[in-house]
Amino acid sequence: MKRDLSIILTLIFMLSLLSFSARARAQAETIKIPVASPFTGPLASFGEGVKNGALLKADEINAGGGINGKMVEIVLGDELCDPKEAAAVATKFANDPTVAIVIGHLCSSATLAALPIYKEAKLPAITPASTNPQIGKSSPYYFRNVYKDDFQGDFLARYAKQVKNFKKIAIFYEVNDYAMGLKKAFIRQARKLGLRVIGAESYMAETADFKAQLSKFKMMRPDAIFIPGYAPQATLLISQARSLGLKCAFFGADGLDDEIMLKNPDADGLFVTTPFLVDQGGAQVQDFVKRYREKFSIEPNWFAANTYDAVGLAAAAIAAVGLDREKVRAYLAGISSKEKAYQGITGATYFDKNGDCLKAAFVKTIKDGKWVSAEKQLQ
Repeated sequence: MKRDLSIILTLIFMLSLLSFSARARAQAETIKIPVASPFTGPLASFGEGVKNGALLKADEINAGGGINGKMVEIVLGDELCDPKEAAAVATKFANDPTVAIVIGHLCSSATLAALPIYKEAKLPAITPASTNPQIGKSSPYYFRNVYKDDFQGDFLARYAKQVKNFKKIAIFYEVNDYAMGLKKAFIRQARKLGLRVIGAESYMAETADFKAQLSKFKMMRPDAIFIPGYAPQATLLISQARSLGLKCAFFGADGLDDEIMLKNPDADGLFVTTPFLVDQGGAQVQDFVKRYREKFSIEPNWFAANTYDAVGLAAAAIAAVGLDREKVRAYLAGISSKEKAYQGITGATYFDKNGDCLKAAFVKTIKDGKWVSAEKQLQ
């Protein structure tokens, strides 16, 4: 009896050892690239584009033999665009010694919460979407392949004045790092251009009733209302404004660039800035769009495009220098000129001393329930 028990225990031990060995071997044969974004919650539609873009790029890399013969594994971290959740996700990635770089986060408030954790761990990260100007200045380990809010806010003010010929603007902004950075940059440039900001009101992410503040704006008779914030609240805000009889235009930044806006007939005519337009790209972009449609049966948004390129940047760094975090950071910092730029579907990406990049902005608008390129782009 004792002998049989000993044999059974020995077999269990050997099977456990083999299982552990198999897992370790599988880990050694793959390269993990974590992607942090909101995959559930109110902004999950943004995260869907991030996830899809990452998976599509990983499929492409793996089909080509992987990175130095090892397959890429995309590891998703759901942080809900919430600073507390983002810190928890960042801590998990930072404590994993097999992780050499992170793609994320999406919302600026989430990125700013994760930033000190990655900095302490000396773990480089590329955000494909966070636009708050403080990010690059705060850590040598953070990079981004999207423009900053000071650029985007400046661009919107110039577009409102020079293309739309607006005279009076009201601002309705969400209280978060992203929206407040946009508001500040917009107001600064508006003053330089002689564009009048006649009022500004704020709201929280949970706000559902905007009518009292919109009634104040109605008496001011603005030409347009600028909404720095995200689409779930913006669509409610616009419908409530129309119900009160406001006939002004509405515009926003890339946080309003979401399919939810297309489901709202009151949003027809809304225009927003975006870092990516399909009709502004060449054959490489058209190929990306074709493969994206085939795999996911939907149109790619700018989150998908920027994440696709961010994963490509991460893969290029790992292919060149391996999984050493400091070497990956140095590789990215070395992409510092047009001549050294990473050529992706969103254009040439190269970084300044703060890890920021200069990317073009475009304008799209809703017409008959579809996003289309604005007839006039700011030159």
